[in-house]
Amino acid sequence: MEWHALRNDEIAGLEPLALRYNLHPLHLEDCRHGDQNPKLEENPDYTFIVLKSVYRRSDGDLDFGDLDIFLGPDFLITFEEHACPASRELIARIQAHSESLSPGAIFYKIFDALADSYLPILDGYSEEIDTLEDAILANPEPTQLPIMFAIKRGLIEMRRILTPTRDLASHLQRSNQLNLPPDLLPYFRDIYDHLARNIDAVEMLRDLLNGALDIYLSSVANRTNQVMKVLTILSTIAIPALVISGFYGMNFDFLPGVKNPYGAAYAMVAVAASSAALLAWLRWARWL
Repeated sequence: MEWHALRNDEIAGLEPLALRYNLHPLHLEDCRHGDQNPKLEENPDYTFIVLKSVYRRSDGDLDFGDLDIFLGPDFLITFEEHACPASRELIARIQAHSESLSPGAIFYKIFDALADSYLPILDGYSEEIDTLEDAILANPEPTQLPIMFAIKRGLIEMRRILTPTRDLASHLQRSNQLNLPPDLLPYFRDIYDHLARNIDAVEMLRDLLNGALDIYLSSVANRTNQVMKVLTILSTIAIPALVISGFYGMNFDFLPGVKNPYGAAYAMVAVAASSAALLAWLRWARWL
């Protein structure tokens, strides 16, 4: 059994392997171009598989890398199209203990390790959503919106990767033409179950995130309503003062207290009394 592990800077190494193992030109083109969806294509001499490695950077964004695999009866070729730490570390770890393994067993270990690497990313999103919900309930701020949209974008990207990968695992269980020993099929069913649970987790997290967004919008709307309520009350209480001052601002001598030296004080008392009466009426009507 021969395992040829190549990286993105070793693309030229695929040419002699293509001649040696009769690799299809379209599969070599997929390796050169990259950014493929997870898929499985069967050839008479080998099976071509594309898996996706996912790595979350320190800034929270996701990095994706293609891991192309040529699985033959007595050979295995892996090609990393992107220097993603997730795929690089698992390939190195599996290579250290692959001397006595068959190509199918090595492929299973690679697939299982990649499937397991998705769960910590989803757990990280779950913790962030829980923290975000608590912060929104305590004090909703505009700075929380970009965080919610970034998480939502990440969950959409994870679902885009997980769904075809789950279908790939399902196909591995049904096909009889793959170079896989029958005793490995139950292990691929286990991978399928893990991927299905991850997809369910993505849907649950999206629902939680939508709930957090609804809470944020409701809190902001309630805060706006409270502000508008206070401003409306202040404007209503000021109406008597505006009416009284408007009357006394007219050039008429018959208004009471115009020529009285205490007229201004009388007007102020009238304004205060009318405002207090209006405030009491608003409370009695339960508008406050």
